[in-house]
Amino acid sequence: MNTKAFKISNWIVWLSSFFLGVLMSVPKVAESHFNPYEAAVNSLITFLFAIFIWYYNIYTLPVYSSRDVASGLSVVRLVKSLLIGMAMMFILACAQQYILSHLDFGPVMLMIEVRGILINLTFYMFLHLVYQSYQNQQVAIELERTKTDNMGAQYELVKQQVNPHFLFNSLNTLKYMVESHDAHAEDFILKLSDFYRFTLESRKLNLIKLSEELEILQSYVFLLKARFEEGFALNIDIDKALYASFIPPFTLQLLVENCIKHNVVSLHRPLHIRVYAERDELVVENALQLKRTPEASTGMGLENINQRYIHLINKKIEIKVSETTFSIKLPIIHENSNH
Repeated sequence: MNTKAFKISNWIVWLSSFFLGVLMSVPKVAESHFNPYEAAVNSLITFLFAIFIWYYNIYTLPVYSSRDVASGLSVVRLVKSLLIGMAMMFILACAQQYILSHLDFGPVMLMIEVRGILINLTFYMFLHLVYQSYQNQQVAIELERTKTDNMGAQYELVKQQVNPHFLFNSLNTLKYMVESHDAHAEDFILKLSDFYRFTLESRKLNLIKLSEELEILQSYVFLLKARFEEGFALNIDIDKALYASFIPPFTLQLLVENCIKHNVVSLHRPLHIRVYAERDELVVENALQLKRTPEASTGMGLENINQRYIHLINKKIEIKVSETTFSIKLPIIHENSNH
């Protein structure tokens, strides 16, 4: 994820440590024989320990993984932090004993160690909760970004599905068929109606069955055949066992449309397109006969399909170009893909 690193402000670290040190001097102030020197040393020891524990726990935060955050509190890290904190507090207690040699080391040592453990536990739990909240926010942001990207991809897909040029050409073809009293005009109207009905029904779906996608493709091909006649040929060779697999809606239609957009389609040079299965992939392959004057292309069509596959199953489509053919390989999405 492209997010800012987790940080705790230095102001929070130093001010909280300072106030904690002051707080630890309160019992000394309340004593009948108040010794300002002892209170100052006691506050300084607490302040230094708090600073050390803050930065130690902050320093160890980068070793957290998403698995740690998901599973909750790390007991191993907590025990390690406590042991290091106790060792540090022992060193500071020895320093205090050196400065205030008149104090009884045993009880003072025990009191300081207990104080250190409580401070360590408080800081560790606070940092863990804040860091876990931060990680959850990052996951939520990433999910929202992915959702936004997917919605954008769907919007781009819908724009391509309801291609105004395709609709314009289809209506022109229909006009010609009606004027020439073509016997297939009624079938053309029905297929055009089916195609746009499929568009409206499938536009909100991430996946549909391959059998449904092939129905959409057949309606689309019928409309193309009415326009290009024998200048266009599509061969589908897919085992029916794969019909229950899944595919993003209108993927095959968009790939066929892409073939027609960039290649010559005529009676003299018919465009042949194959759709077949190869191992665990669907392949859309066409003979390469590029137009002399290429149409303007943004490359959004193939990238849109690629992004949808990445979003759905974390796999990319594969594009292969040879001297004679252009092919797109799509990962087959099975029902047990856990997506």
